[in-house]
Amino acid sequence: MSARLSGRTALVTGAAQGIGKAIAARLAADGANVIVSDVNADGAKAAAASIGSGAIAIAADISDAAAVSALFAEISERFGACDVVVNNASIVPFIAWDDVDLAHWQKIIDVNLTGTFLVSKAATDQMRAKGRAGRIVSIASNTFFAGTPNMAAYVAAKGGVIGLTRAMATELGKYGITANAITPGLIESDGVKDSPHNNAFDFVEMLQAVKGRGQPEHIADVVAFLASDDARWITGQTINVDAGMVRY
Repeated sequence: MSARLSGRTALVTGAAQGIGKAIAARLAADGANVIVSDVNADGAKAAAASIGSGAIAIAADISDAAAVSALFAEISERFGACDVVVNNASIVPFIAWDDVDLAHWQKIIDVNLTGTFLVSKAATDQMRAKGRAGRIVSIASNTFFAGTPNMAAYVAAKGGVIGLTRAMATELGKYGITANAITPGLIESDGVKDSPHNNAFDFVEMLQAVKGRGQPEHIADVVAFLASDDARWITGQTINVDAGMVRY
């Protein structure tokens, strides 16, 4: 692709498959030293091996504060700090409102929102300690705008990611650290294809301005831009990437 991320270290969470793997591959193609992280250790190793370009795997459960601390301790030892962090790890449920209980709510919030906080906090602490002007890119969802059914806890968590992104941008800009979010639409990823969401493509495409099915690479392209110096004057923003399904 290019060498615009040459010499930089990029962490992508939830990168064993789907959107995360596509993001990791794109950042590696742009020259970054990529860390593939996922709760699925074997999947992370396989993804790193398939990406090549020196990509490494570090398994971590981002909802576990101790696991996140261990992840960044290893990053510190190997690379000093990250220059780019992509908060992609997520659980995408399909559960009706009447079936949502506190246990489900807490699990979704723990991974999708608290995990994003834990990773972002550890990353930005490390960036500032090492004097690095870093990039935080968090994957939210256009379900926040659409209020998509059967996803109440997910919609709430992703709305929280957007709010957290704005707050981080405000507080971290003075250190040269930017924070932005991306809201994908329905993407033909591994996880979606194995879920009831796979049946929604025809309906979603009907609502899109540009026709077709969203692919993981569509999201990876935008992440690569936000991770680069080309986006150095952009922070606190939410970029909707859904072929114009939601227009606001």
